[in-house]
Order: sequence, then C-alpha cells, then structure tokens
Amino acid sequence: MTDRNDEGKAGGVGGFARARRTRFARVTLAVFAVFVLALGAGAGVLAVSVARVPEDLVSGKVAVSRAVLDRKGVLLRAFQTPDDRWRLAAGPQDVDPLYLRMLLAYEDRRFRDHAGVDPRALLRAALQMVSSGRIVSGASTLTMQTARLLMEGSTRSAVAKWRQIVLALALERRLSKDEILTLYLTRAPFGGNVEGVRAASLAWFGKEPKRLTPAECALLVALPQSPEARRPDRFAGNARAARDRVLVAMTLRGVLSAEEAAAARREPVPTLRRDVPLLAAHAAREALARMQGGASEVRLTLDAGLQSRLEALAASRARRLGRRISLAILVADHKTGEVLAHVGSAGLLDEERRGHVDMTHAVRSPGSTLKPLIYGLAFEEGIAHPDSFIEDRPMTLAGYSPTNFDRAFQGTVRVADALQASLNVPAVELLDAVGTARFISRLKAAGADPRFPPGEAPGLAAALGGFGMTLDELVELYGGFARGGRAMTLKRYADDPDPALAIPPRRFLSETAAWRIADILSRVPPPEAANGEGVAYKTGTSYGYRDAWAVGFDGRHVIGVWVGRADGTPVPGITGYLAASPILFDAFQRIGPERARLPGPPKALEGEDRVPAPLVHARTRTPRRGGAEALGPEIFYPPDGAIVELGSQATGSAPLVVKARRGRGPFVWLANGKPVASGPFARSVSIVPDGPGTSTIAVIDADGRAARVTLDLR
Repeated sequence: MTDRNDEGKAGGVGGFARARRTRFARVTLAVFAVFVLALGAGAGVLAVSVARVPEDLVSGKVAVSRAVLDRKGVLLRAFQTPDDRWRLAAGPQDVDPLYLRMLLAYEDRRFRDHAGVDPRALLRAALQMVSSGRIVSGASTLTMQTARLLMEGSTRSAVAKWRQIVLALALERRLSKDEILTLYLTRAPFGGNVEGVRAASLAWFGKEPKRLTPAECALLVALPQSPEARRPDRFAGNARAARDRVLVAMTLRGVLSAEEAAAARREPVPTLRRDVPLLAAHAAREALARMQGGASEVRLTLDAGLQSRLEALAASRARRLGRRISLAILVADHKTGEVLAHVGSAGLLDEERRGHVDMTHAVRSPGSTLKPLIYGLAFEEGIAHPDSFIEDRPMTLAGYSPTNFDRAFQGTVRVADALQASLNVPAVELLDAVGTARFISRLKAAGADPRFPPGEAPGLAAALGGFGMTLDELVELYGGFARGGRAMTLKRYADDPDPALAIPPRRFLSETAAWRIADILSRVPPPEAANGEGVAYKTGTSYGYRDAWAVGFDGRHVIGVWVGRADGTPVPGITGYLAASPILFDAFQRIGPERARLPGPPKALEGEDRVPAPLVHARTRTPRRGGAEALGPEIFYPPDGAIVELGSQATGSAPLVVKARRGRGPFVWLANGKPVASGPFARSVSIVPDGPGTSTIAVIDADGRAARVTLDLR
C-alpha cells in the first residue's frame, strides 16, 4: 500500500516535472519565436530606415575651407567655411601611416571588417554593463562616430542612437572604407573651430600631418573624444593625460614598443595654437575667383619656400626704409613664364603701409625701366650700335627739352655707356629716331598695356616713363629680353596650359638686339655689397620720387621690385638704385647662391656687327645734294603698317619684295636688324621671311639717313 502510494506519489511528481518541462519548452519556444519575429521585424525596419536616409547625408560631401596650394601642394592660405570653421579636406593619403594605425587600433580595430556596426563590440559592451552596473566600454565604431559628426547633434537618447546606427549602415552601403575614413579625418573636432586632422596638425604642430611623431599621433587620436576639455592651449594637463593613455594602449596592442611609448611620453604637448598659413595672401585672394562650383582647392605655380623667404625679406626691408613705405616683389621662371613668388606688399595686415593693396598690379610710372627697349629698337633698326657714340648735351626735340637725373651732361658717350648710366637725353633722342608709335607698338607686343592720361597722345616723355604700367608688365618685358626678344606671358596657375603652347610667343625685338641689351645690362655695377655677377638689370625712378624700380634677370629667372608708398605720395630721396636694387639682388640670393648663366651671343651677331650704325636723325643732317636725294630714302612698298599675307612665301618660294625711292646710294638694307644681301645701289630687295609676326624692314643711305616700315606678316 505504502509502496503503491509512494509509487503513485512518485509518478505524480514525475508527471508534474514533465509537465513543467513541457510548459517551459513551450514558453521558451514562444519567446524565441517572438525574439526571432522581433529581430526580423527590427531588421526589416532597419533596412527600410537605411534605404530612406537622405542622399546628402551619405554623399560623402562636406563643406571644407577653400585652400590655395603651391606648385607641390603645400598650403599657402585657407579661408574659413561659411560656419566659421577651419576644416581642411584630408584623406588617408594625406596623413602619417602611424597615425592611421593608432587611430584604428584605439577606436575601431575591426573597422575594415564590419558593416558599420560591430556586433561583437555591442555584445561586449552590454555584458560589461550588466556585470558592473555601469558603462565600461563603448561600442561605437569609427563609422558610427562619423555618422554622429554628420548628424551634428547628441546621440545620448535611444532615438538618436538608433539614427546614428541607421546612418552608419547607410554610409557603409554608399561609400568605401577609405571614403568613410576621409569623412572622419575631415570632420573630427580638435578644439575650438578646428576640424579635421590636417587643420589640427597645422594648428597644434605648425606642419602638415604627413610626418608626425608618435606623441603627435597619440594627441591627435585623443583630442576628438573630448576636444574642448583637452584643448592643449587651455588644458595642457588634460591633453597630456589623454595622450599618455593612448600611448599605453598602443603598447598593449602592439602598435608601439615600450621604448617608443616611453620616449613619446617625455615629449611636451603644445600649449600654443598656431595660425593657419597665410602665404601669398594677395595671389590667394585672386585665386578664389577660379574656384568655380564645388571646387575647394586651387594650385598656383608659386614655390612656398621661396614665397616665405621673400615675404620675410619684404617685411625686413620695409621696416628699414621707413614708415608707410611698402614694396612688391615678383619672381618668374622666364623659360616657362611660371610665377614662383608673388609678394604684393610688405605685409597684408600692415594698415600703415596699406598692406592690403597688391602693388604688383598697381599702375605706376615706370621711370627709366623702359629705356632698354628704346635702345633695342635702335639696335634692331640700324640707328645705333653699343660701341657707337652719341651726344649727351642740352637739346630740344619736338618742343621737349629733357635733362638728366643729376642735371648734368656727359657730352659725347658710347651708346652702351649711355644706357648703363641711364642718361635721359640720349634715350629721348633715340626714341625720336625710332618713333614713339613704334615704341608703344612693340611694348604692347611684349604684353604691356601702357596707360596714358585721358586725351594725351604718346610723346617723347614716354622715354622717361611718362605713362602708367604695372610690375607684372615690367617682369613680362624683361622676361622677353631674357628669351631673346620673344614675349613672355606670366603663368600663375598650375593647371593653366603652357602659354608657349597655347599661343606661340610673339617676337617684339630681334634676337641680336635683345642679346645686346642683356649684355649691356649685365655690366651695370651692382649696388654696394651685392653679388651682381650674372644678373642683367635696370633701375628706374618715377617723377617726384613716387616709385622706385629694379628689374633684372639671369639665365633662368626674372625678378621685378617696386618700392614706394601705396597711396602714391612722394618719398623724398628714394631711387631705384638705392632702394629697389639691393632688394632685387637679395631676392636673387634667396633663390640660391648660384646664378644661371646668361646665354652667349646669337650666330647672326657677326654679320650684324659689319653694318654701319648712323646716329644722327635724318632731319638734323645737312643734305649734300639737292632734289630728291636731299629728302632721304623712303620705303613706299609695302607701306608702313601693312598686313602681308605670307601664303606660299612661308616656304621660301615667293619672297617678299620691298621697294624704296629717293636717298643717295649706296644703300644698306636690314630685316629685323640683320643685313640683307643686295646690290649696293639697289632700291629694292627680296626678303624670305622667317615666318608670321611683326617684321621691320629698314634702309640706310650713304648719308646715314634711314627709313623703315613695320609689317604684320601672316
């Protein structure tokens, strides 16, 4: 009985246990089913949410500071974003690889493997929170952090965290891992209005992030976690502690050795926030106009190192010259026309000197800097020769009575010496012989745009700078001298085509005449204590001591310097030789200690040397005969200024025929300064042109009277 009762009890207990297990299994199955359904529903909702993320959030486009770079990509100047941030674009290729290894090791070791959310990190964080009752570690991936930066809001609430996860998954669907990393490197906060690792490296270390020390890498990893509380310039202790925690973690994770981490911890943290680079401020301001559409960068032809050295030179020299005096320096490679340095003033922020005014573009009187072109035209047309003699005496030409700078006269001087001494009377006399219209025409062919006062026609005062030009134009003119008489066009932007390929350079002066000018100017004595070897240069001073100039070139570079006051008021005693030429030679030294050699004489020079070089104007010579011979020669075909279609003449099969009348033989014919074979008494000559462009044909009779025409050959 008892046994049966016991057995019945046992059976009852066993049945009850089996029933409980059955019910538990059913409940578990139901819970699991609910969990699976909830998980499936959540996944469905998540998928729908990801698909509905706005395109602008996942496009990978971020408003960044517009940046102006030098020829090698070095930052010259940046401009704040519309929301007043320093945010410079940066990708993985722009930063030190060690920084990237440390960033991923510290923030997201499985960044390359997960799809935006790391389930293992989520599970670990949840278990740690349950076991300890508090948050021990986060589960946010680098993609989720990037999503938070794009959302620009807090993610503390459950709804915000859900949106962050959705956006992270959407980013992974739309962008590559490197594109997501680029977004983080561009948007991560580093204190104040500094965003992005490139802006941070410039602000805290004063350098680009391509080469960083382990200590610098660790600080850049630590700052975005709490950018304001760890700002090195305000809370250096916090910044150092956070950096050192990163260094410890890097040793534990095998990124750094213990010795490397210990050495990094000994480095101090920066306590000063540096300014974003402000080089070539005026050129950078101009470059903004080229940033069309969504462009964020423009690259100039400038050399950042040379630009920095010349800006320091300009500021130093301006302080020595006195208050309110500014200066400008322009350096170009005359082989290519590329502008290598553009110093528009002695300092952009120097209000006393009106530093915001770019004096490389200011229209000012060029003084005596244009005399070499006058002499060059006289050489080209057979009016003068460097070894000929010319009179430096008081005279009046066309109602104009020039005087020299020192009010004295030298008498009879060599033409080369007259140019080297920058004598005014010989220059005006030669301009009268060459013709002002021809001089202005050649100046324009060299790339200049002479500005005359309204209603004033060009006159002989043009020889002494009686009109306006810019430093840009003077550099182009002297670059043309250095190129053998072919015009040089300045190239300022790295992506511009080579001017020589876009438009073949126009010849404005014969090769031999240009070489003669360079040879004469290379013998001008340099300023005191300057190394002038290998530099051809000329100075100029405008009327009333308003502008001082110095322009020169060697075998590779051409440099122009202007000194004066930006408001155009006089500076008593300032001259090109005393104020501008020392800066010119200092600028050449800043390029390098060795000068590129000037070229030797052209092959055609020997033939040209045998040509007579009369100096006296036809109208001032006493005629020897009466009648038509007394009138001097005249070229009547083709007429002056005629446009001649070359056609088959370019091949040499149809020469250009030029005819003259009057004058007394024998005659000497010149084409662009070179002698043309002909009979001594021939009044016509056949010339085979070199090609299209401006060509000057001259004839000289037995009395030294000359006639010339300028033709446009096409």
